Parts: sequence; C-alpha cells; structure tokens
Amino acid sequence: MNRRKFFRNGALTTLSATLLSPFDTIRASDRISNRKDKKAKNIIVLVADGMSIGTLNMADLYLSRKTGVGTNWLQLYRENKVSRALMDMASANSVVTDSAAASSSWGGGFRINNGGLNYGVNGEFHMPIWQKFKAVGKKAGCVTTVPITHATPAGFCINQKTRSDQASIAEKYLEQGFDVMMGGGDKYFSPEKRKDGKDMYGAFEKKGYQVVRTRKEMLNVSSNKSLLGVFADNGLPYTRDRLSDKEIKEKTPSLAEMVQKTIDILNGHPQGFVLQVEAGKVDWAAHANDIAGLLYDQVAFDEAVKVAMDFAENDGETLVIVTTDHGNANPGVIYGEKASTNFDSIQAYRHTNEWILNGIGKETSIRSIKERVEYTNGFAMADEEAMALLSHYKDLKVEEGLYNPKHLPFKALAKIQKNHNSVGWISMHHSADYVELAMYGPGSHLLRPFVKNTDLHYLMLEAAEVENKF
Repeated sequence: MNRRKFFRNGALTTLSATLLSPFDTIRASDRISNRKDKKAKNIIVLVADGMSIGTLNMADLYLSRKTGVGTNWLQLYRENKVSRALMDMASANSVVTDSAAASSSWGGGFRINNGGLNYGVNGEFHMPIWQKFKAVGKKAGCVTTVPITHATPAGFCINQKTRSDQASIAEKYLEQGFDVMMGGGDKYFSPEKRKDGKDMYGAFEKKGYQVVRTRKEMLNVSSNKSLLGVFADNGLPYTRDRLSDKEIKEKTPSLAEMVQKTIDILNGHPQGFVLQVEAGKVDWAAHANDIAGLLYDQVAFDEAVKVAMDFAENDGETLVIVTTDHGNANPGVIYGEKASTNFDSIQAYRHTNEWILNGIGKETSIRSIKERVEYTNGFAMADEEAMALLSHYKDLKVEEGLYNPKHLPFKALAKIQKNHNSVGWISMHHSADYVELAMYGPGSHLLRPFVKNTDLHYLMLEAAEVENKF
C-alpha cells in the first residue's frame, strides 16, 4: 500500500498537515528502521490502567532491589528496542480523562466526553477499531483483570452512551462476535445476578463459544474455538492476595496466563489478530492508595508484557503497544533517611490494604487491628493509629460505586503506612498526566515523540494497512 495515499484518503485527513509530516520524516533507531516496510499482521495493545509515572518507576525499583532485574517494560528502554513517546490523554470535556473516554479515543479515533463509549459530542457513534479489524477478517480479543465489560475493553469494541450499563455491554460483545473475551464480571453474565434474568453464558455457548470459569478450565480449552472466560463476580482478586491464597491462585488465572492462552487461540489466523490487554486493578489500587495492590498488579502486568514481547520477537509480524490511559493518585517514594529500607519493606507485605480493611468491623478490638496490620505489613501500629482506623467503621454505609462502595478507610491506612514504607500519594483520583507510550514491531517507526491520544487509532490502522473506509 502507498502510505502517503493512505493518509491522504483515510481519516487522518482530519488532522492538520503539521501532524502528518512527522510520520513521513521521522528517523527511528537502526533496530526499528528495518521494520519500516513490514505490515503489522497482528497488534497487541497492553494498558496498565491508571498507571502514573511513579507507579512505573516504583515497580522497576521494587523488582530491581528484590531480584536485581528491573521491569520488562523499562528493559525495553534500556535495550533501545522500542519507539517511545508521551501521549496527551485529555477527553473532549476535560484535561482529566476517565477510562471510557480514554479508551474511546484509541478505539474510535475521536475525543469524546467522559463517561461515554465511542459516543461523540454531538451524539454520533464512532465505529470502534476492533470492529474495523473484524470487518477485514482479523480475529479480535480482550483480556482484563476487572470486568470484561468495563470501560477500557469496551472502548475498543462497542458504542454506548454510558459506560455504566455493563449488562448491555455483555450483550453487545455477543452481537459482535469477538473471539476471546476474558476477565471478571460474572454479575453481568449470570441469569441469577442480571436484573433481566438473561443467561448470557448460555447465549455465548449457543453461539459456539467455550465458556470457562476457572483457571484450570481456561488452561485446558481447545485453541480452535472462541472463548469467554469470567473468573470473578466483579474484578479479579489483587495479585498480592492471589499469591497468598492457594485456593484463589488455583481458581484464578494471572494476567500473563490469560494473555498466553489468548495468543494461542488467536495466532495462526490467516488475516492475523488484534488483542487488547488491561491491568485494570492497577487503577483500582491507585484509587485506594493501596501500595501492595498497586505494585503487585503492575508487576503482573509487566509479566504480561513479556509474554507479548516474546511472541512478537519470535513472530516478526506483530506490533506491540505498551501504555496507560491516565495517571491516578500519582504515588512515589518520598525522600527521607530510611526511604530505601522503608520501601524495601513492601517486599514482605502479605496482603493488600483491601484485605486488611475488609477484615475489620466496628466490633473489632484495637489489639486485633494491630495484630492484623503487623501480620500483613510487618510493623507495629500505635494504639492511637488503630483507634483512628476503627473510628471509620462506626457508620459505614454500602453505596453504589466503582471503587470504594463500603467507604473503607483506605486513605487513613495509607497515611499510617507512609511512615513505614515512604510511599506518598497526592490524591485518590485520576490526573491529567501525559502518559508513557512504547511500540515494538512493524509500524513502530510511525510513532512521533509526542502524540495526541486519537493519533493511536490511525497509527494502528496504518501499521496494519487497513483503509479507514468504515
């Protein structure tokens, strides 16, 4: 395909000439330049949802100090294997995006208002990119550690006015016939839990899908049939809690295992495949200022990056994209005399803050709270700190909400932990960070050092030589 003709005739004509020229003139490293004439048969997009730069930094520090080897992601930088950029993730109505608008900017190629899924500012629908790739014969899938119906996978797959109706999203996945969909979200598929009583598992099976509910079932499925895997009622357990509980570990696959199984199923298709991978609970942990949840799930994401890279380096026809959709809570290791030692203490954490706080109630004794924290985090909490935590349980009310419906005292616990692990947080919310973006493989030379989120949509189409004619 004539690449200049593609840009002239495709949807990139909506961008100014100043945005187009860098794609024609950019010089990449020698390692990357020899892939300029290759077409991306496959595309794997890996998203550490809600990953501030401090999270990426801390994961690398954590692994470097624990094992002597840093993250796979930053090793790609150290070895100069990838093109790298910063990406502006603003939505149409705010410099601070939510995950739905962020994913839709990549999925539909337009900035939309927060909360929608490829639903334009004037009420128009933008065709999601996984539908575009399906239309030209590619297989398509998504895997995540939160409900598979959540905003990030949905933004690549469907159109909807609001992200909140996840039961409807499950039905739209079935209509579109995506080839592999795995994550949590049983309450949006089970007839006993859906308000309308629909049996979505039965509907998927009737359409020819293999439906699996456990890690063992997933590992044993056939690689020549479509797959729906749902492993939790809501999000999957945090990695730190999964590793500490034999039963959970046996029942719930890791993100890397889901990615490997998905590649096994999608690979070999003549027209290739596209796959989105999301570490969604990195975002949930950031919302909770939960350092064990955050670091261990970021490391689990990093293991999935290795699975994708191992495949791509052997395959030679796969574009790997590694990024995040926005910052969240902006954590970091704070300067102090014991900063190194304090940060290293996280290596011995046995559970997440979610596990700690869900084991406390208004009748729990001060002694029991102190014992629970010391068992989990390895430090002795003062009586007044335990009393401060307990005070939050007097009037807890469970409400609707994505991240902390029980109003558990995550912020209070993180503040106490800071004295012992030297990790500080600026908030419990998304931030307007420009985010890291790395690319490896055919098409990676198209990446400029600074891009707008919507550019990624058209870059993927161009890398795969798919005309934007839909």
